[in-house]
Amino acid sequence: MNSLQPDDIHAPLRIRRAMALAILVLVLRVPVSACHAQRVDEALGTEEHSKPEMSREEWLNIVNEAKKRANEAAIERRRHPQLYAPPAEDPDAIATDRVLRDESLERGDIVSTKKGFFIFRGRSGQERRDDDFLPVPAPVGRQ
Repeated sequence: MNSLQPDDIHAPLRIRRAMALAILVLVLRVPVSACHAQRVDEALGTEEHSKPEMSREEWLNIVNEAKKRANEAAIERRRHPQLYAPPAEDPDAIATDRVLRDESLERGDIVSTKKGFFIFRGRSGQERRDDDFLPVPAPVGRQ
């Protein structure tokens, strides 16, 4: 019986050698299969160099058409820049949106928005709802 005994100190070395041999066999098989695929391509006439190449004139025509389209697009952008300008964003609206989506808010935090001060009544880590923010009343005499 060829079972491993607890006192067999050479067992890990044998296992490593067997694994190394298996990996070596797998690595050596890859180039052989690649060569086989190459021979099949040659036999079928599907090699890379057997495909017809584009002539220089055809290539230049494609390049010139692409340049022409790029120039037309550039002219269009210069004629109508308002169509391509990014929309102006209200910095106050951006700041308000950022504050209302802040995940670090804790119950009782007060935030400032473009509509005034609000106290956060929701819970951190939960989806925000409209009733999570209550307006802070204005101090007496400051309305």
